[in-house]
Amino acid sequence: MRSFRLLVASTLATAILAACSAPETRTQQEAPAAGTSTAKEAVANLAAASASLVSGKLTFMPMAGGVHITGTIGGLAPGSTHAFHVHEKGDCSAVDASSAGPHFNPAAAPHGRSSSAPNQHHAGDMDNVVADRDGVVQVNVHLAGVTLGGGAANDIANRAIVVHASPDDYTSQPAGNAGARVACGVIKVTK
Repeated sequence: MRSFRLLVASTLATAILAACSAPETRTQQEAPAAGTSTAKEAVANLAAASASLVSGKLTFMPMAGGVHITGTIGGLAPGSTHAFHVHEKGDCSAVDASSAGPHFNPAAAPHGRSSSAPNQHHAGDMDNVVADRDGVVQVNVHLAGVTLGGGAANDIANRAIVVHASPDDYTSQPAGNAGARVACGVIKVTK
């Protein structure tokens, strides 16, 4: 009888240990993979800087391989060309928008044209925008290699987007000789 009790106790202990070490079968919410957008949309309301009259509103949506930016920028000189970048800090409080810091550059790459190889330009570099005859730009840009939300190194949420007074020459370091910052807005997640 004693050996029977030991056998039952041993079997029971084995069953309990097996149940405790079995993999969990219930569904768990996993953290998003690094480099995956978690937001569905963000908005930046551009306010004038450096005594300009430039303002606008931009919408950001994650799309294949990056973030798509649409919207309108107004108050520019008719037919003028302007640099347009994502900057490091989500702070547009300085009168000249210098509080937004340098271009967003998590890979410590040189400044360049967004169409060059990924490590040959800042993550926040974009091609110049051109105002129409009314001084308005209809923005429709795809910013490759970045995410929206999620906190990855390449996440542009809560950073600033800046319009510059001059065109980007795509070669001068560190910022393309783009001139004064004439509008700035923080990229704020809305969905």
